[in-house]
Amino acid sequence: MAFTLQIGEKAPDFKLPATDGKTYKLDDFKDKYLVIFFTCNHCPYVLGSDETTRKTSEKFIKKGVRFVGINSNSPNTYPQDSFDNMVKRMDQLKFPWLYLFDASQNIAHSFGALRTPHFFVFNEKRELVYTGRGVDNPREASKSNVNDLDRTLTELTEDRKVSVPLTNPIGCTIKWEGMDSHWMPPDAMDLV
Repeated sequence: MAFTLQIGEKAPDFKLPATDGKTYKLDDFKDKYLVIFFTCNHCPYVLGSDETTRKTSEKFIKKGVRFVGINSNSPNTYPQDSFDNMVKRMDQLKFPWLYLFDASQNIAHSFGALRTPHFFVFNEKRELVYTGRGVDNPREASKSNVNDLDRTLTELTEDRKVSVPLTNPIGCTIKWEGMDSHWMPPDAMDLV
């Protein structure tokens, strides 16, 4: 069995606290389309591409697309990724998405998240239609040649087939509890 959720599979359920003080589960999102992405507070690939992700999110909100960020990094492995720092980051940067904390790391496992950022795009049936990177140069998004997330959402919202459903996420590894900061689960392989 593959580590990462496969194209066509249903979005795993979750129940996670957010920086807005509420707790959310999958069924709370009634938007037509859903982008769930694994992110964090410190990774240079996240920091380098957050504003591009913001622009993509803002562009597609009016087309029925909801963005939800999840931080699954262990604050014991990387203290900057604590929930308190998540709250501070959202207060400061006011991103147009919810920011949820996966303290148990069970949700990262159920999605098969490999890196930060790692995007999962779901259709109206909550079936996975795309997983992988947002852009081809997240560390310096202004130098990117390809915005996979924008292309995917354009195709999805125009009722076209997603032309490239799978790319490798580019970024920092998930910071797993009790493991070296670069460790990956043995069954986690690149997507393509």
